[in-house]
Amino acid sequence: MIHPRDILLGAQAGAFALPVCDHYSGVEARMKKSLQLQADLTAEYGTCVFDVTLDCEDGAPVGGEAEHAALVTELALGASAGARVAVRVHPVDHAHFDADVSIIAGQAASKLVHLMVPKVESVADVQRAASALDAAGAPDLPLHVLIESPSAVHRAFDIAAHPRVQSLSFGLMDFVSSHGGAIPSSGMGVAGQFSHPLVLRAKLEIASACHAHGKVPSHNVVTEFKDLAALRVAAQTAARELGYTRMWSIHPDQIRTIVAAFAPAEAEVQTALAIIERAASAHWAPVQHDGRLHDRASYRYFWQVIERAHQTGHPLPDAVRGWFPA
Repeated sequence: MIHPRDILLGAQAGAFALPVCDHYSGVEARMKKSLQLQADLTAEYGTCVFDVTLDCEDGAPVGGEAEHAALVTELALGASAGARVAVRVHPVDHAHFDADVSIIAGQAASKLVHLMVPKVESVADVQRAASALDAAGAPDLPLHVLIESPSAVHRAFDIAAHPRVQSLSFGLMDFVSSHGGAIPSSGMGVAGQFSHPLVLRAKLEIASACHAHGKVPSHNVVTEFKDLAALRVAAQTAARELGYTRMWSIHPDQIRTIVAAFAPAEAEVQTALAIIERAASAHWAPVQHDGRLHDRASYRYFWQVIERAHQTGHPLPDAVRGWFPA
């Protein structure tokens, strides 16, 4: 049977199926716990529902950057087979950027799923990062970039178009700070970030840029990490209203809430399964379901629902589960 992705990908459809949560930690004990938690939840959900990004920037102690890069490299190399491990390095204009890439990508590229580069301002910054990876012997390692300023938001479409870029993330805190007090601190809060016009516009621009180029838009953290009800609302808003398909976590307790918020509703999964199974049986010719006619234009959407169900650990029937690697 022909795989749905070989039939249904459109010109701007997402080319990358990434876990819906990206969990950041930069302290040794927390990084180790994050890797173990990933293994535990992979066994529980039947698929990897979050990436672990080992942090060399804001989430790591200041000083001893070379030692920290060596630690991150050691943890990545020691990760279990099948683990999804990434690293956030320093910005391209930071004194330790080249050393980060040389040490980490130069030794552990085969164990990494991507490299996150913060404070990207332009395509030139992306190319600088790509060249550093090439020099480190990691020409195939994808880049994720963090958009954190008004000028970067302005260039988001160009940045997303770069072939090495797999995902754009929004850096809420630095974005607000870059306005010199013009955006109040409430714009960084769990409510204000969805109501302040400049912040909301930036989020929409980044999501739109990603979808225009088949890349993954990743929503920013919610720093009120103990307020899981607020996190749930934020994650659902990002997923259902702003077009984000992935979100950052900074505390282990946030992961399950994010995964649940980005999961499709049960009724939608069942509708998608019925339509896609019928479409496959009809060799992707038009079919009817509940009095409506469907063809490959709508099949694309319903296949994406099934993909998201798989990414969030939803049980799938055997006939469909075979479309996804173990």
